[in-house]
Amino acid sequence: MTWHAQLQLEYQREDLRTVCRHTHTGPLRVLQSLYPEGDTICHNVLIHPPGGLVGGDTLDIDIHVAPGAHGLLTTPGATRFYRSEGGLALQNTKIELDADARLEWLPLEALCYSGCLAENRLVMSLAASSELMGWDATALGLPNAGLPFEQGEFLQHIELKNQWLERGRIAAKDKLLLNSPLGLVGHRCTASFFFIAGAPITRSRKERALEAARVVASSHALASTIGVTSPHPQVIVVRVLSPLVESAMGLLRDIRQVWRSELWSLKNEHPPRIWAT
Repeated sequence: MTWHAQLQLEYQREDLRTVCRHTHTGPLRVLQSLYPEGDTICHNVLIHPPGGLVGGDTLDIDIHVAPGAHGLLTTPGATRFYRSEGGLALQNTKIELDADARLEWLPLEALCYSGCLAENRLVMSLAASSELMGWDATALGLPNAGLPFEQGEFLQHIELKNQWLERGRIAAKDKLLLNSPLGLVGHRCTASFFFIAGAPITRSRKERALEAARVVASSHALASTIGVTSPHPQVIVVRVLSPLVESAMGLLRDIRQVWRSELWSLKNEHPPRIWAT
C-alpha cells in the first residue's frame, strides 16, 4: 500500500500574533502551535505518523506565510526513505513568502536506507522584503547499525524559484562521487544551512553573516569539511560533510543561533521544544 499525503499550512499575522491554519489529506499534519518566543513567532512540529516513505509514496507540503508573519517548522525525527521495490518515494515541499514574512524551515535529516529510490524537492518563492532560514541534511545508510548505503539513489533539489538551483543525484554505485576528494570524501552525511532573501542582500549584511558563520566553522570539529559561500546575490549557504549526521546537525544549530542574532536580532533562548526530547 502506498500513501499520497498532503498538507497545506497558512501562517497569518493577526494583530501582534502569528497564527497557523492548516488542512491535510492522509497521514501528514502539524501539532499544536507553540509560542515559546512570544506571539510574533509561531512554532509548529510537522509529523508523518507512518514514520517513513517507501516506493510510490508522496508527501506534498505547501507552506504560505502571509505579510508580516513569522513561522517556524521542524520535525520530531528523520524523514526515512526505505528500500523501494521499484517506485519513487517523493517529498515535495513548496514555500511561498509574502512581503515582510519570515520562515524557519528546520526539518531533521533525510535518512536514506540502502535500496531507496527517493527524491526530496524544496522550491521557494519569496517576495522582495521576505526572508527564510532553512537547512537540509541527508544521511546515507545507517553506519552505526552496520547497514551501509550499497544500493539505490537519492535526488536532492533545492530551488529559489527562477533565481537559484542546486540539484544533485547520489547513487550508491557511484563510488567516485561517494569516495573521491572531489565528492563526499568517504563521508555519508551532507548538510547545508541557507539564508535566502527576496531581494539582493546588502554587501555589509552579507559580509557580517559570512564572517559569523566562518567563526563558528573554524572552531568546529568538522572545520576541514565546512564551506561558507554566497552563490547568488540573494543566498548565503553553509555546507558541511560529516561521517555521521549528529555532528552535522549540531553545526547547523550553531549557525542558526548566530545568524538569528546577526541577521534578525533575535535571541535564542527558546529553541524548538521537540529538540530537547
